[in-house]
Amino acid sequence: MNVIDCLEVFAEVGKSLSFSKAAESLASSRSAVTKKIAWLEAHFEVQLLNRNTKHVSLTESGRLLLENADTLALSLMNLKELVQGPVLTASGRIRIGTPPSFGTVHMVPAIQDFLARYPAIKVSLLIDDGRGDLIAENLDLSVRIAPRLKDSNQIAYKITLVPQVVVATRDYLARHGRPEKPQDLERHNCLVHNLKAPTGQWSFTDAQSNTHVVRVAGSFNSNLGEALMNMTKRGGGVSMHPRYMVEQDIADGVLEVLLPGYEPQGLDIHAVVQTRRNQPDKVRLIVEHLRNWFKDADWTR
Repeated sequence: MNVIDCLEVFAEVGKSLSFSKAAESLASSRSAVTKKIAWLEAHFEVQLLNRNTKHVSLTESGRLLLENADTLALSLMNLKELVQGPVLTASGRIRIGTPPSFGTVHMVPAIQDFLARYPAIKVSLLIDDGRGDLIAENLDLSVRIAPRLKDSNQIAYKITLVPQVVVATRDYLARHGRPEKPQDLERHNCLVHNLKAPTGQWSFTDAQSNTHVVRVAGSFNSNLGEALMNMTKRGGGVSMHPRYMVEQDIADGVLEVLLPGYEPQGLDIHAVVQTRRNQPDKVRLIVEHLRNWFKDADWTR
């Protein structure tokens, strides 16, 4: 057994007080979690957890270990890296939060390439809508996609800029007309993303670099981009999306791009991390990898 892995498993069980939740969080099985906890108790020669069929609680020894598990794991990892040399310094698990659509389509291939380069690293990819606290959610890194970060004090690295498009179905346009300029959207049923446009404003730039800001509203809004896209595809209104979300539907003729002479405000993609001080190599490496991976991304592919 690897003591670092076992400490990581114990920390998950200790925080959630659930073997099943810990297994789900670590993308492992309940039996594997149970074995690692048993090994750790044998290693320390103490009982760390009280458990029965319904409840799990920490013993006094378990509480002390939980308070120091991260420090112990980091110290052991640092010692291992020192002994093994720079080639093997990148190891351990990275917990990454991401919006669901971007994570499914674009983060998976980027992570696959990263794992091929650093086989000693493991990655847990989790849904994150951008409002959670990294420490509270136990995330090493969160991918945030927005016109701007809400909190200027966040420790963030810009990854890239994603273009957006305004779309609707041919059926909707036949019933309500086609907008020719951004101001025409005020008369349309616009489906607004609560997080990306909390004030209900969409911004555009024309060919002469003039900015056009229009306040939009409609019968449906959501903090789920997929829900807004689905409503739009059903002829429910006009919506704005990152290009990568709707590219296939545009190519298939399901959705039509509106206002071709006006470019919607793009979305910055940032990697938000917990700290710059004593930043683990694995976090620094994944941030660097994401910046390189998305540097020349073709969002219309």
